[in-house]
Amino acid sequence: MITEEALPTYMNMLNTLEGTADLTGADDTPWAQWTRKWTAEENRHGDLMNKYLWCTGKVNMKPVETTIQKLIGSGMNPKTDNNPYLGFVYTSFQERATKISHGNTARLAKEAGDPAFAKMCGIIAADEGRHEIAYQRIIDEVLKRDPDGAVLAFADMMEKQITMPAHMMCDGQHKDRTGRDLFNDFAAVAERTGVYTGHDYADIMDHLIKRWDIEHLQGLSGEAAAAQEYLMKQPNRIRKLVDFAAKKAAKKPPAKETFSWIYDRPVSIN
Repeated sequence: MITEEALPTYMNMLNTLEGTADLTGADDTPWAQWTRKWTAEENRHGDLMNKYLWCTGKVNMKPVETTIQKLIGSGMNPKTDNNPYLGFVYTSFQERATKISHGNTARLAKEAGDPAFAKMCGIIAADEGRHEIAYQRIIDEVLKRDPDGAVLAFADMMEKQITMPAHMMCDGQHKDRTGRDLFNDFAAVAERTGVYTGHDYADIMDHLIKRWDIEHLQGLSGEAAAAQEYLMKQPNRIRKLVDFAAKKAAKKPPAKETFSWIYDRPVSIN
């Protein structure tokens, strides 16, 4: 929910992309209309979850709202360099990641006996799936017109690694109390509970490679062909790294940390 609520940052990011930005805030170009309508739909996601959590009292809303405020104020750096090719590779990946995380949250909510929240997350996951398809179709068209540029952009973003939108989150107390980064601890819980994992990251990359038929692209320049070869090796490489990290983590003693969002209740982070 915190990620969804930091929506102004994401609209701002899309409007940094050269050639597709909404220059006046009310342009009638297809790019500008898409960005505004995408933003409006994403806004509904954040509003819905925020209201539900307010009404149910399941979380401590004061630090949640503090985190949202600080996250919007901090912004994000997706490493897209104002380049629309990089930007739409990023959104193709990130929307699928968001769909997966909402879908897994829906499953966990259902298992925990909260069918209302499970339904909300399932509907939001379906919306994210449609967003994912839209962005991936943009890259479909880039591949038709500029296959070298598309493959190089894909490889560039994978080499940089996809940064999660909330990577700069802060609640104003977690770091001071623990000495650790709030997002890293949050991501550790997401990994442990199966909401979003390193294997999901590899699976998304695998999906995009197949979706864009990277393996069978012909006539690429030398540089793009090298990027193509790099891309084909990455999913299995990432899976091996994830498995290695899991084995390493299993040797560590169990650790818990408290989170202000849930009234300082301790949660396992490994």
